[in-house]
Amino acid sequence: MRTAAATTEVRRPSAVRALTTLLAVTAAATVVVELLNWWYAPEQGFGLAVRTGWAMLRSLGFLLLIGHVNRGRTVARPFGLILAVTTVFAVGRLVVPRQGVPPLPGLLGFALLAALCVAVVWLLYRSDAVAGHLVRHRRGLVVEGGTIAWREVAPKRPPVTGWLLTSRAAAFTYSPLMLVPALVAVGVVFDGRPAAVPAVLFWFAAGIAVSYVVLFCTAFLLRGRRWARRLLVAVTLGVLAVDLPLCWWLLGVDGLVRDGAPLLAAAVLALYGLWRAGRAEATPTPGVSRPGTGEAP
Repeated sequence: MRTAAATTEVRRPSAVRALTTLLAVTAAATVVVELLNWWYAPEQGFGLAVRTGWAMLRSLGFLLLIGHVNRGRTVARPFGLILAVTTVFAVGRLVVPRQGVPPLPGLLGFALLAALCVAVVWLLYRSDAVAGHLVRHRRGLVVEGGTIAWREVAPKRPPVTGWLLTSRAAAFTYSPLMLVPALVAVGVVFDGRPAAVPAVLFWFAAGIAVSYVVLFCTAFLLRGRRWARRLLVAVTLGVLAVDLPLCWWLLGVDGLVRDGAPLLAAAVLALYGLWRAGRAEATPTPGVSRPGTGEAP
C-alpha cells in the first residue's frame, strides 16, 4: 500500500512554472515570427532559407531549456542567456530587407519575441525562486558500496562562477554561427563565382575545427587553468578574424550585418564573461563562499 507521504509531490515555485510556460510561448513565437518574415520577404532565395531554418531550430533550443529548468539544472541559466541573445540577433537580421522598410507584421513579431527573450533572462537571473530551483547537476551512474545507482553527480572540478559558464555557452555557438553563413555562401558559388570554392571550403573547415578547439579549451577553462582563458580569447579573436572578412567578401555588407553581428554578439558576451569572472575571483567577498554558479551575470 502506498502511503500519503509516498504520493506527495513537491510543487514547483510559481516563478518556475511561469518560466516554463514563457519558454514554451517563446519557442512557438520563434516559429511564427520566422514564418512571417519568410512570407513577407521580397526575395525568398537560398540564403534566406538557410538563415530561416537555422533561426527556427532555436525553438528546439527553448524546448531543451524547458527540460533543464524542469530538472533544476544549473546549466539552464547560462544556456538561457546565450540562447535568448543569439535568438534576438538571428531573428532581427531577417526582419530588415535588403531594400526598403521592414513590413509591420515582421516588426511587431520581432518586438514581441525580443520582449519574451528579455522576460526569460529576467526570470533566470533576477528571480530568487528560480535561482533556488536551478541547483542540480547532471545525473549519472555512481558505483558506491558495491552497488550501482543513477543519481546526481557533483562535478569534480573546482567551483567556478556563473560568468565562466556563460563564456563557455557563448563559445559553443561559434561553430554553428560560422557554418550557417558558410552554407549561405554555397549559393554564391552556384550563382557564378566558382573561384570562391576554396574560400567556402576553408570556411567550413574552420567552423568544424573551432568546435573541437572550443571543446578542448572550455574543458580546462572550468578547471581553473589560466592558459585556457588566454586560449579562449585567442580563439575568439581568430574566429572574428576569419568569419567577418569572409562574410563581407562573399556575402557583402548585408551578409556582414546578418551573419557577422550574431557572432560578434556571442564573442563580446564570451569575452565579457571572462573579464567579469576574473574580477570576481580577484576581489572575493570576505566570509562568502562562491558556489559553482553562485554569481549570476
